[in-house]
Amino acid sequence: MTNVEKKQALYEHVKALRKVLIVSVAAVLVVFAVLFYLFCTPLVDFILQPVRERGIDVITTAVSDALMMKFKVCLVSAIVVAMPVIIQQIWSFVAPALYPHEKRIFALLFFAALLLFGIGVTFCYLFVFPLAIDLFWQAADGVADTMWSVKEYFNFVLSFVLPFGVMFELPVAAYMMARRGWVTYAKMAHSRKFVILAIAVIAAVLTPPDIISQSMLMAPMIILFEIAVQITRFVKKKEPPAESAA
Repeated sequence: MTNVEKKQALYEHVKALRKVLIVSVAAVLVVFAVLFYLFCTPLVDFILQPVRERGIDVITTAVSDALMMKFKVCLVSAIVVAMPVIIQQIWSFVAPALYPHEKRIFALLFFAALLLFGIGVTFCYLFVFPLAIDLFWQAADGVADTMWSVKEYFNFVLSFVLPFGVMFELPVAAYMMARRGWVTYAKMAHSRKFVILAIAVIAAVLTPPDIISQSMLMAPMIILFEIAVQITRFVKKKEPPAESAA
C-alpha cells in the first residue's frame, strides 16, 4: 500500500469516526432535550425516592445545585435511552474491519457486556443501594440531624451504582484476559478463597449486621466470580499469527 493509499484509508477512518461521534452526540442531545422538558421531575423523584422514603431532608448548599442535578439526571438518562443508536453507530464503524467469525464473537461480547452492566446497575440500585442508605442514615442517628446535599447525594449515587455495573463485567473481562493469556483457570481457582474473603469483608462493611442482607450482596458477587473462573477453564489462549502459521 502506497503512502497516498494509506493517507486515503486513514482519512476514510477519521471520516467514519467523525460520523459516529456526530450521530451519537446528536442522539443524546435530542433525547436530553425531550427528557429535560417533559420527564425531568419524574426522573428526579425516582433518584430521590430512597431518601424521601426514609424522611431524610435533601437540601441545596449552592445556588445552582438543584439545576445541575436535573441536568446530570437527564444527561445520564439520555445516554441510556440513546444507547441503541450509539451501539448501532459503533457497530457500523467496527464491523467492516472484522472477519465473519470475529463479528460474531465481538457482537456477543459487546451485547453481553451491556446486558451485564445493566443488570449490575439495576441490582445495585434496587437491593444494595438501599442497604447503604440505611447504613449511613443510622450512623447519623443521635449524632446529627440528617440533611443531605442534593449535589453530594447524586454524586454518591453514581459513584456507588456504576462500579457495580463494572463489577458485573467480570465474566466478559475474564474471557478477554484468558484469550490474551493474562489469567488461567489455575490462577483464578487458586485465588478463590482470597476473593471470597474480600467479598465477605465488603459485604460486612456495606450492609447491616444480619446474615440476610450480607448474603444478598455476597451471593451475586461470588456467583459472578465463579462464572468467570469456569469461563477461563474452557478458553484457550489466542496464539500470535506467526505461531499459528508455523
